Amino acid sequence: MSLCAELTYRCPLKCAYCSNPIGLGQYSSELDTEDWLRVLHEAAALGVIQLHFSGGEPMLRKDLLELIREARKLDLYSDLSTSGFTANTESLGALKEAGLDAIQVSLLDSNAEGNDRIAGTASFDQKCEAIQIAKSLGFPVSLNIVLHRHNLDRLPELLDMASDWGVERLELAHVQYVGWAFENRAALMPTLDQLNHTKKIVAEYVDKMRGKMFVLHVLPDYFQAKPKACLQGWGNQFMSIAPDGAVLPCQTAREIPGLEFPNVRDESLHDIWFDSEVFNKFRGTDWLPEPCQSCDQKEIDFGGCRCQAFLITGDASRVDPVCERSPDHELIEQALVEVGAGESDFQYRIMRK
Repeated sequence: MSLCAELTYRCPLKCAYCSNPIGLGQYSSELDTEDWLRVLHEAAALGVIQLHFSGGEPMLRKDLLELIREARKLDLYSDLSTSGFTANTESLGALKEAGLDAIQVSLLDSNAEGNDRIAGTASFDQKCEAIQIAKSLGFPVSLNIVLHRHNLDRLPELLDMASDWGVERLELAHVQYVGWAFENRAALMPTLDQLNHTKKIVAEYVDKMRGKMFVLHVLPDYFQAKPKACLQGWGNQFMSIAPDGAVLPCQTAREIPGLEFPNVRDESLHDIWFDSEVFNKFRGTDWLPEPCQSCDQKEIDFGGCRCQAFLITGDASRVDPVCERSPDHELIEQALVEVGAGESDFQYRIMRK
């Protein structure tokens, strides 16, 4: 149903929570325009409904407008996720004219000091301006506020900003600990008191904005008793195409070593979706170990996140340790003890080989 087109890993920011691969330098080769145009046609034929342009910073691709126009011709609903760093009235207006349906801008804090610290780049003013320009052009705007221990205490100010801008959708997304966020896990993870206070504030805000704004609150996995389904299940509804053409069941699947990812340069999306080993490896429930195999939740959470299972246990086929029934759940409890350690020493996104 949904295709994430990661057009480039290039980005002017170097966020401490970036979900792009740690070894970015290995994937510098990008698909050319003709490859992407072919992929869009194959996606539409396969039944894809939503096309999400992402990155890195997708606005750095010179062919972005051409790809959006082609998506419009194919009747694909297209949206774009941007840092807002390179956006201005001219560039956003061109996206609107090309046929882009919606836009999402991320914000890391309610002030420049906090936002720019996590981003590793001065970008707060540009983000705020991009949101206001997008609204003035008539875009449906999603504001993605990335929540972490350093901005939760300023959540009321962030919510006021979202209200003032009049965005249609607000995603309050706690950092998920994959990619660079896993490297900075202890520094980014909130305390339990912070999280409980956040839930109360968000619940009140949802009531206040009912009928005016859609609000989604994505809780951090480590504080849950049950895992989330990986994008409605590995290889179930979603695929991601990396800048170099590798097709992934989720954006962070490259965290797992030993998996061979098919490439659109060599195979069709149809054959990859139905026949590739990597899409079938964790698809469905037959592969699940115990206690998942006999659990009444297995058709709901599909064993949880495979990347998370690997990062925490070293084995992607293990039960997601977030689950309270997982034999590895104590590793989550250990991680929670480390909250706040080294919080002034972020490892920022770099082109590491």
